Amino acid sequence: MKDMMKRERLAGIGAMLAGAALSVGVGNTVSASGESGPADCIYTAAAVSVNEALAGEQWALSNDGTFQMEEGQNQFPVFDRPFSTPFNPGMWKMPEIGVGKRPGNEWSGGGRVFRRDFLAAGTDSGQSSAVAGIDINAEQGWNLYNGGEREVTIAVIDTGADIFHEDLGDIVWVNQDEISGNGIDDDGNGYVDDVYGWNFYNNNNQVYTGSEDSHGTHGVGTIGASADNGTGITGIVRGDKIKVMVLKVLGGTDGSGDTESLIQAIRYAEANGASVCNLSLSTESYDQALYDAMTQSGMLFIAAAGNGTSVSELGVDDDLIPSYPASFDLDNIISVANISYDGTLHYSSNYGALSVDLAAPGTYILSTTPDGGYSYMTGTSMAAPMVAAAAAMVYSYDSDITLSQVKEILLGSVTPLNSLSGKVLSGGLLNLGAAMEMAAALN
Repeated sequence: MKDMMKRERLAGIGAMLAGAALSVGVGNTVSASGESGPADCIYTAAAVSVNEALAGEQWALSNDGTFQMEEGQNQFPVFDRPFSTPFNPGMWKMPEIGVGKRPGNEWSGGGRVFRRDFLAAGTDSGQSSAVAGIDINAEQGWNLYNGGEREVTIAVIDTGADIFHEDLGDIVWVNQDEISGNGIDDDGNGYVDDVYGWNFYNNNNQVYTGSEDSHGTHGVGTIGASADNGTGITGIVRGDKIKVMVLKVLGGTDGSGDTESLIQAIRYAEANGASVCNLSLSTESYDQALYDAMTQSGMLFIAAAGNGTSVSELGVDDDLIPSYPASFDLDNIISVANISYDGTLHYSSNYGALSVDLAAPGTYILSTTPDGGYSYMTGTSMAAPMVAAAAAMVYSYDSDITLSQVKEILLGSVTPLNSLSGKVLSGGLLNLGAAMEMAAALN
């Protein structure tokens, strides 16, 4: 009865928010190949009230429309491909957009081929300007967040992550039942010294192995880089109730991984308390074993919608050309597209009126990288962690909210955009502020 009453209230609140929401009319005259531009992110003003040295460059959190891209002016390294050498500061050149197999963007192993959902941004014109309001409305969300009634763990199943990065220390999950370095499986979960998670790629407890872990480090920073420590960027989550569990399933110079490791990581995550799981990876092949594992899981999965196909870097319709696991028809998945700072779907982002749920910022996202660094990355992989962070905040907010209601809240509170109408199920952009408002109204 209580769940039914909450569902009725959710429907009413969602209708109220939808009626009051701003429908931003962007994207009608911008071509799919002209959604983003060269490297540098120049912010002349910032509305994010945090004391972070680089907070002003995080357009995804607060976008006042002054954001500009300028070739050769990048302040931080820019990755075109996950395992490529990044362009150093001031050296970025606009990538060409074309069709052809993308080196360094695929991994294979044990039966399926997975591709990290990551691409560099580029535009034919060489420049693109931001549109005010194209952000996740982070500040309102932070103002409404109550610090959390419930502890929540987000599993980031990806490459490893630099858990020693100075901006990530507060967010990393620690297995309190394991004694570090004693060579004993203290908690009896089958993994020896898994204090910070597990490396399923190498089958050991080293969740950080070096530069090959840039992708995962970036996602962890987006979710939970320390706020108000005067260093680097700010992550999305607030308070001390939310932690990130690092589980490494991808590795090597080519980013190889397999289904078996992925399934093991999913089972480990849930067995060790994770309730939200970020999957910034994809395959073009239907994977029954992975489908079964996700069906049997009680976690809420946030899955990157994908970036084109193995033969084209242009985004495709996931309704017609599925990208898994995002395209699995499961109620416990939120599939995420990549929206650019100008309010248009990024040219590389997959979409789908039925199979992709919403969009989140994923173009030129500045976040943490190994060895204390920061870099820009672009792709649906960068968009998914934003939704994972929002899901964790909503779930943490009220101990009576269920994970299925978290999904309803996130999809029912989006900022509608003309550019996303018919492209994603909700027709809109993640709105953390509206989501927290919806969660608060349930109390």
